[in-house]
Amino acid sequence: MIELGTNICTDFEEASSREWLETNGIGGYASSSVSGAGTRRYHGLLVAATRPPLGRVVLLSRFDEAVMIDGERFEISCNQYPGSVHPRGFQYLTSFRLDPFPRWTFEINGVEIERSLFMVHGENTTVCRWKVTNVSEVLNQRYEMSDDSADIAGLDVRIELRPMLAFRNYHHLRTEDPAFDTAYSTGNGFISMTPYAEMPTLFFAHNASSVERTGLWYRNFEYAIEMERGFDYREDLFQPCSMSFDLASEAVVIASADQHTYTKAAELEKIELKRRADLVVRSEIKDESVWPLVLAADQFIVDRGAGKSVIAGYHWFSDWGRDTMIALNGLTLATGRPEVAKSIILEFSRHISQGMLPNRFPDEGETPDYNTADATLWYFEAIRAYIEVTGDYDLVRGELYEKLVDIIDWHVRGTRFGIHVDTDGLLFAGGEGHQLTWMDAKIGDWVVTPRTGKPVEIQALWYNALRIMSDLAIRFGDEEQQAKYSEMDEVARESFNGQFWNDAENCLFDVVNGDHRDAAVRPNQIFAVSLHHTMLDPVIARKVVEKVEAELLTPVGLRSLSPKDPKYIGTYIGSPLQRDGAYHQGTVWGWLIGPFVEAYLKVHSKDPKAEKRVASIVDHFKVHLTKAMAGQVSEIFDGDPPHTPRGAAAQAWSVAEILRIGRLI
Repeated sequence: MIELGTNICTDFEEASSREWLETNGIGGYASSSVSGAGTRRYHGLLVAATRPPLGRVVLLSRFDEAVMIDGERFEISCNQYPGSVHPRGFQYLTSFRLDPFPRWTFEINGVEIERSLFMVHGENTTVCRWKVTNVSEVLNQRYEMSDDSADIAGLDVRIELRPMLAFRNYHHLRTEDPAFDTAYSTGNGFISMTPYAEMPTLFFAHNASSVERTGLWYRNFEYAIEMERGFDYREDLFQPCSMSFDLASEAVVIASADQHTYTKAAELEKIELKRRADLVVRSEIKDESVWPLVLAADQFIVDRGAGKSVIAGYHWFSDWGRDTMIALNGLTLATGRPEVAKSIILEFSRHISQGMLPNRFPDEGETPDYNTADATLWYFEAIRAYIEVTGDYDLVRGELYEKLVDIIDWHVRGTRFGIHVDTDGLLFAGGEGHQLTWMDAKIGDWVVTPRTGKPVEIQALWYNALRIMSDLAIRFGDEEQQAKYSEMDEVARESFNGQFWNDAENCLFDVVNGDHRDAAVRPNQIFAVSLHHTMLDPVIARKVVEKVEAELLTPVGLRSLSPKDPKYIGTYIGSPLQRDGAYHQGTVWGWLIGPFVEAYLKVHSKDPKAEKRVASIVDHFKVHLTKAMAGQVSEIFDGDPPHTPRGAAAQAWSVAEILRIGRLI
C-alpha cells in the first residue's frame, strides 16, 4: 500500500502535483490528480480504447460530488477555473492510498466517507464506489450511541454525483458544441448516452435513488500541466444529469462502454483484487515495498491482436517497438510472467518488415512506423533474456530463428533509412532529416540529436545481436551461419575498438561518421559495457563506467548530456520547442539506471560494497513512488537538482529497469 497523509492531501498544490492511474489491459485507463482537479487533457475516469490498445477517447472526465449530512451540503470535488479553485473538496481529504487501487478518505463533520475506483481488466469499464466508513465519537455522543454501534444510524447522509462528459479524442480538448447530442435513455438502474454516432455509447449502471436531468455545459476548466507545457489548456464539459444516493448503503456507479448492472460491483472488485494479488505472488518478490512496482508493470502490458504489447508510457504514448523490447525483461521476466514475454515476442515477429521491427504503432491508422535503427536490435536481446529464464529454445528454433537470420541479412545488404553494414563491419544508420536512435526529438525539420553515422549504442547492440546469433547457430547445428556470424562479430569488435576510444575524455565517442568523431559525453556508451556480450576489455570498460558515473549519474537515472557540455540544458520546462530541445540535452532518463547498474556491477564484481551501493539506488526510487504518479516511475527528470519529475508520469522502461536490476542484486 502507498499512502499520502493529510498534510499532502489538504494542500492543493501538493495534492494536484500527484497523480494516480488505473488501466484495463487493452489500452484504456482512468487517471487524475489526488486532489481531484484535472491537470492534464489526458485525465479522465473512463478513457476507453476503441481499437485496442489504441483509439483512446475520453468519455467520462469526472464527477462533481456533493455530500449532504442532515441537509447540510459539502462539495468534495475540486476543479481549477480561471483565477479560482472551486469547489475545494480537498480540504476534507484526510488520506489517499493505493490499496491496491485508488481510495480517498474524506472527513466531514465527523463522518468519514471513502471513495474508491478500479478498472475491470479486459473492459472499458470503471467501477466507482462511495461509502461511509466511520462515525466519530462526537457523533456517537450526539446521537447517544455506544462505540460498538458507531454507524450511520440516526444520520441522513446522502451523496449527489454530477457526471462531466467529454466524448473526444484523448489528445484533444472539448468545447461547447451544438452538435453534441444531449439526449439520453434511462431505465431501472441505468443511463445510456451517445453524444456522437462515431463514439461508443457510455453506460452508467447505478443504485441512485433518483436521477434529475440537468443538461448543462460547464466552461473553462483549466489544466495546469497543459498550461505549463505550452499547450491549449481550457475545456468545456457537459453535465447531463444529477444522481442522488442514500449512503445508508454504499453508492455505486459503473461507467462503461458495455452494459452492466450495479449489483456486479462487489463481484468485479473481488475478481480484480485476486488478479492483482496473484501478480504479486507470481513475482516471488519478498520485499513488500517493491510490490507497487509489480502492479505498475502490469499497467503497461496490453492486448494487441492475438498477442501482447507494451504501452510505452501514460498518458500519451502508444506501443513502441524499442520501448517494448527494452522493457520486456523487467515487466515480464523479472515479475514471473514468461508467458507474457513469449506472447510479446511472437506478436512483434508478425510485424517484421524488411528486417525491421516497428518503431511504433500510431494512434491513427493501421500502418506501423519503421523509423528506428535500434528496436530490431533490442529484439535480439529480449529473446536472449527470454531464453536465459525459460530455456525455451524450441520456440526460437520453430518460430523465430529464420526470421532472425533474415533480419541480419537485411542489415547486411541494407534496409530503410540507409541502415546497412559498412565495410568496417559496423552498422551505419541515418541521413538528412531522420532521427533513428532513442534520442529522437524532432521539431519540424530540426532533428535535435541526429546522430547520423555509427552511434555507439547501435554498434554495441549490433555486436550483441551477432554474438546471440552465433550462439543460436551453434545450438541449432547451423555451422555455415555460425561461421559467418563469428567472422562478422570479430570484424565489428576490432573496428569498434579502433575507432571509438576517445583518449582525451577517457571514454567512448558518441557517434563516428567517417572522419567525424562526436566527443559529447552521453550515456549511450554505457551499453558497450552493460549488454550481455561486450566488445570492451575490462580496463576500458571500467573507464567508461567511471566517466558516466562522474558526469552523468544522478539518484534518478543518467543525464543525457554532461553538464560540462556547452549544449547542456538542466531544466525540462517551457514551450514544446524548449522542452524538445532539452529532451536529450541534459534531461535525466530514469530507465538508464538499469544499464548503469548492470555495467557498474560488471566492472566492480570483486568489490564487496558494490551490491550495497546499487541497492541504495533502488531504494531511492521507492521514495519516488509517492512523488509524482503514485506507485509509478516517471519518464524523465530535470538534469539539475532537485531533479524534478517531468514528461510522462508513468513510463514502462523506467519501471522495468528498476525491477530488472532488483533481480540482479
